[in-house]
Amino acid sequence: PFTWQHTYIPVLPASMIDISCSPTPFLIGVLAGTLPDLLELPIEEVLIVDLCEDRFIRQISDEDCILPSKLQAALQQILEERGDILEQEDSQQRADLLPGLSTLVSEAFVRFFVEVVGHYSLHMGGGDGGLRALRREAFRKSHPSRGARQFLQLFMETQMFAGFIQDRELRKGGVKGLFELRAAEYLESTPEPSGVNKFLKGLGNKMKFLQKK
Repeated sequence: PFTWQHTYIPVLPASMIDISCSPTPFLIGVLAGTLPDLLELPIEEVLIVDLCEDRFIRQISDEDCILPSKLQAALQQILEERGDILEQEDSQQRADLLPGLSTLVSEAFVRFFVEVVGHYSLHMGGGDGGLRALRREAFRKSHPSRGARQFLQLFMETQMFAGFIQDRELRKGGVKGLFELRAAEYLESTPEPSGVNKFLKGLGNKMKFLQKK
């Protein structure tokens, strides 16, 4: 349900590498041959990941503490099991599993955000001029997970969250879509004491089932 609001360049030409020194948020891809030049630039607070080697080249040091730990562990497990399936030697079997695998991974990310912000509709009330407005502090404090509340304190300051809420504040008839459907299901269910919804755990079980096929 969230949209990246800043600079996004899938593959940045080597001749434009200086763009990575921009003081604004960005998501940029560069080819491996450009990496030495990139590392010589005066860039700060930038996370650099080698997707080919599956490793961090430069970290900011807060990567392991931003996301709620239990939800992060559940999401990470699903992504790791996806990697195991993609490494299967049987190419035909791998091809047969890809459609269902992609759906499960997409669903996992939707469910992650449902777990974190799916209760937003409970805190939408009347604002100035009769417009709907989010009661921000009540929304954040109402989450039962301390880790989620800490994450929300940071996430609510991003333009992604601002755009998400603004869209819902302006639409009088409500928003329809997969996220809203899953959020409604979430609000009707009772989360487990661990704070990880049964549905998210179920995605992990489905992933294991695909791996055994």
